[in-house]
Amino acid sequence: MKSVEEIKSAIEAAVPGAGVEFVPNPGPAVQHSLRMAPQSAVAVAKFLRDDAGLAFDFLSNVTGVDWPDKEIAEKVKVTRKVTKTAEGVEQQVEETVEETHKHLEPGFLEVVYHLYSVAQRHGPLVLRMRTVNRTDQVELPSLTPIWRSAEFQEREVFDLYGVIFTGHPDLRRILMWDGFKDHPMRKDYVEPDDFEYEPTAHDEVLRRAQEHKNREQATGNGEQESAGA
Repeated sequence: MKSVEEIKSAIEAAVPGAGVEFVPNPGPAVQHSLRMAPQSAVAVAKFLRDDAGLAFDFLSNVTGVDWPDKEIAEKVKVTRKVTKTAEGVEQQVEETVEETHKHLEPGFLEVVYHLYSVAQRHGPLVLRMRTVNRTDQVELPSLTPIWRSAEFQEREVFDLYGVIFTGHPDLRRILMWDGFKDHPMRKDYVEPDDFEYEPTAHDEVLRRAQEHKNREQATGNGEQESAGA
């Protein structure tokens, strides 16, 4: 298989304005990837599938990643004038100090695709796309029209992470029920505390169910006392 850098060059030659970025992986696997711009992702995917030398005809896996907002602290050297007294005389002098500046880096949702070529017997090629944020701009183009195997897997990412795949033929929940709120794989997801106890070998579930039952009983007793008063 061509290197990821070579595949990037081939994409840029075939798809004008592709906007593909090389994402290095410094880990032991050294599995570099390509980040696609959402506006050209479908055209890029079509090229990767249809090009005779690449022929990425099999999409094996689609998964999601949640990147929450992150506070970044940076050390910055600042020069300012200060008043100092030397031998009884005040004078303005410049002093350089190091300050810590903090800013919030907005989070986003990312979708990762793994491609193989059955025809050419090579792969994987890892593709990435990311949303603008993780609140109200979470749309990405569906790659189901290019690889049919993306259909159920994009539904899973939609269900568990909240990515809205535009152009998907049947975008609806696949693991959680239709009326379920929120997305369980997000890092700020809070598990509901409204389940009933069922026989289980997991002591943690039993403990939480008992705590929930005790709170319900305490709330019920409090309401009865109020009504009696």
